[in-house]
Amino acid sequence: MNVMGSPFNLLGRKGRYLFGGITVVGVIAVFHEFVALNTWSSSFTRVDVSAERGLLKGNASDGWNHGQANLHIFEDWCGRSIDQLRKYPHYPLFPHGRTTVAKLAVSPRWKQYGLRIFGYLHPYIDGEFVFALSSQDNSEFWLSSNASPLRCELLAWVGKTGAEWSAPGEYEKFVSQTSRPVRLSAQKKYFFEVIHKQDEGSADHVEVAWKLNRDGLAFTVINSSHISLYTDESMLLMSDVAHIPQTTASHPWADMLREDPRDTLYQLPLISGGSLRHVLPNCTYKASYNIKGLRLQRYQGLNYVHLSQVYPNDYTRLTQLERDHRCFYQQNEESLKQKAPEKSPQEAAEAKKPNSPVVFDAAVAWSQTFRVNPLNLQFARTDLTGNKCNLAGNRMLQPSIARALVKRFMDKLYFIEPGLSLVRVLNVERRVDPAKGSRYLLELEVKDENGKLHRLSHYVYTLDPPKTALPPAEPYLCNPVGIEWKPAVTVHFIVAVKNQARWVMQLIANMEEVYRQTGDALFSLVIVDYDSQDADVLKALKAACLPQYKYLNLSGHFQRAAGLQAGIDLVTDDHSILFLFDLHLHTPVSIVDSVRKHCVEGVMAFAPILMRLDCGATPLEPRGFWEVAGFGLLAGFKSDLMAAGGMNTKEFTFKWGGEDWEFLDRILKSGLEVERLHLRNFYHYFHSKRGMWSHVPKPSKRLSFPRVSVRATSRTPLDGAHRTGDATGGSIPTR
Repeated sequence: MNVMGSPFNLLGRKGRYLFGGITVVGVIAVFHEFVALNTWSSSFTRVDVSAERGLLKGNASDGWNHGQANLHIFEDWCGRSIDQLRKYPHYPLFPHGRTTVAKLAVSPRWKQYGLRIFGYLHPYIDGEFVFALSSQDNSEFWLSSNASPLRCELLAWVGKTGAEWSAPGEYEKFVSQTSRPVRLSAQKKYFFEVIHKQDEGSADHVEVAWKLNRDGLAFTVINSSHISLYTDESMLLMSDVAHIPQTTASHPWADMLREDPRDTLYQLPLISGGSLRHVLPNCTYKASYNIKGLRLQRYQGLNYVHLSQVYPNDYTRLTQLERDHRCFYQQNEESLKQKAPEKSPQEAAEAKKPNSPVVFDAAVAWSQTFRVNPLNLQFARTDLTGNKCNLAGNRMLQPSIARALVKRFMDKLYFIEPGLSLVRVLNVERRVDPAKGSRYLLELEVKDENGKLHRLSHYVYTLDPPKTALPPAEPYLCNPVGIEWKPAVTVHFIVAVKNQARWVMQLIANMEEVYRQTGDALFSLVIVDYDSQDADVLKALKAACLPQYKYLNLSGHFQRAAGLQAGIDLVTDDHSILFLFDLHLHTPVSIVDSVRKHCVEGVMAFAPILMRLDCGATPLEPRGFWEVAGFGLLAGFKSDLMAAGGMNTKEFTFKWGGEDWEFLDRILKSGLEVERLHLRNFYHYFHSKRGMWSHVPKPSKRLSFPRVSVRATSRTPLDGAHRTGDATGGSIPTR
């Protein structure tokens, strides 16, 4: 045997040293793997982050809680992109569910949802780490430089538009999936969050992997050994949200919608109606379409509700959605048709030949012209269009009519108040009475002799002259007796709820925003709660920055009609306005002012039309339709609503749908008009009805509800301090 040629002899002494070195490196690698998988927690040293904890929205977990991360689920929200999830009205504070996950790899096998996974990351060794992310559809991985959620930075992501995705474990499809190297310490914990959006497709998944920044190492999913909870939510109600971290990743970056002066009318000081009574002569107002005493069949009142016209254009027409829904044009097809040119005998004969797929003429008549007349379908609309087409928006008032009316009114006003001058026309609303004339609401911005701006908001009436009058006379402009709105009346928003914590908190936050923006202390939120178990509604009301609220807790199964009637009964002032409201709404800050202007005691109730958003649509990107057939949102003076009989609690118990139309019948028969307008920035969010109220048996007899003596709580404007008792009459400590 050739000894000199054996491999061992070829290595020699230096080779043996090399072999020993490789062995040592292997032992060290095994040791680190053992540490990573089994023993990191026994040697973990926590650091004091109290200096930053005061900046956090909630209290970060001080305990270990290792082996899990917080998982929040946002269901029934369309779209594939993270930006769509951020536009969800409840994101990030009010998820459908809150649970935990044992590692950063999730596949619920569901659709149309979003996930937020957050907690602390615990590195097993000091060094540079690289992170990788994979998902279907879009996802993002954020990591803080320490335990504070306020220092989060986006490290990796899958897509931005919603069209991107990757297969499970596919980390190199997009360059954005892998992060830059990040130096971490085994002696610290780091806040992280993963955001994921899934559409209606299958194969849903999201996973986060990591590795040390060394050649030859593969990515591995971050498992339970290296994560811990941000906070333990197992004993918290869904309405408890102070602990939920809000970070840079939590909110969208979106452009504002086009502004309209109607949205901020409330900001201008109002000229009192008393000073305007002598501008015009008085006249009796009684609309010919009033049907007091008329017998109606069930739900026939819908045919007696008309749409008012507005000026200037408020752009409530949903033009962006008319590609597939052409109802706006159907009634005007004749006006859209252009007369086709006659064909020559040769062209007619050619057209009759068989097998002729020719799209364009052989010779293009480049110099051919045609004549067209201006076409504005807005002014050709009727009430029929508004009630049948749910994209058309408000009816438009002819500019010439609006400007002529404003000029006539201002000429009269100058004679009484010569120091006032017109700055601009903010809003004109017209309700046409075919038999008599038209009622107008004029809203003008005027300037006094000192240059201060004021708002004039006043009803006027134009009586049409007899048709036989010669020469033809212009309509008689007068002040309609009894048509005057009250700017200082209290508006009560009445809502019935049961186990809808995230929507209740959304409603309260929306009402808080109305109060903060307007400073209007003359409204209250009235919540009738059917013993909700997922939130302490009364506690949330007490903590909210609201001028007034009323609360009543009822037991038993949810009944919308009975709940609203119980809320009506809580209001003791018959001369205040009740707004029968709902959850799932986005309310414009001008809502209180809008309701007051369109409710006149003994004369007029208000049923605003809101926009129902499609799944995945938001107030910043509204897609959907106007709820032209719905009257569930109705405002009127309590005296008027009770004179019409209030809610029908006998016939409409556990099921609802039709109770609004039935109430509308009785309101119209009592002699009231119902004003109908599409309101800008007033939306109903898309939501699933799955498990909302649960199925309940129909009772054998009508349920009775306790009469509770309730005093409204109130606060001085914007100071947050309670003045009087709570819903049961007890005192509430001042904060």
